[in-house]
Amino acid sequence: MSLIPYQRALIIGVGPGISASVARQLSAAGVAVALAARNIEKLSGLAAETRAKTFAVDATDPAAVAGLFTEVDAAIGVPDVVIYNASARVRGPLAELDPAAVQQVLQVSTFGAFLAVQQAARRMVPAKHGAILLTGASAGLKGFPLSAPFAMGKFALRGLAQSAARELGPQGIHVAHFNIDGGVRSATRPDPADRPDSTLDPDAVAQTYLDILRQPRSAWSLEVELRPWVETF
Repeated sequence: MSLIPYQRALIIGVGPGISASVARQLSAAGVAVALAARNIEKLSGLAAETRAKTFAVDATDPAAVAGLFTEVDAAIGVPDVVIYNASARVRGPLAELDPAAVQQVLQVSTFGAFLAVQQAARRMVPAKHGAILLTGASAGLKGFPLSAPFAMGKFALRGLAQSAARELGPQGIHVAHFNIDGGVRSATRPDPADRPDSTLDPDAVAQTYLDILRQPRSAWSLEVELRPWVETF
């Protein structure tokens, strides 16, 4: 297995699922990890396991995100991998949705991603080296009923990823968007007994993130779709 050509990773929007699995696998591969979330108390166990530094951040606040990157620069060095995993959703009929709640979904899913990509680019472009990974969903390709805000955010995130990949790729920065097209397995969301492997194993998803980081630049993937083998099209 080829080595990961990166040394320091910042993961924004860390929870117990995909991002935690990515942190574990990055740490196991010898990459220094920084974990950022609104509430860092929940990250103590993961931080100890991965020898990671933790940082509290409001991903929708430009000053807070800029400050996060400055703190990470000082704590572990300038990150050459940035992963944006923060997301939010609100469900309901269009006629009944609270505009403020919808605005918050877009702030977290899209504006926060822009802020992270901007700070990452400011550091990576001069070095002509780095990787930016954005966690999307099937809602970024097809909108579902009662879930318009989530689709709006994920469609915009995918647009950001495509634009960033085409702008930054020729400058040596690998930008990839991940379409997580299915439910993610967890302790509270196990597979049904009669449908094994019908949800996405977060460790398997994380393996794909690391595989993307190992890609030679002569054949970079810009978008990856992950779905359970039993999922119908």
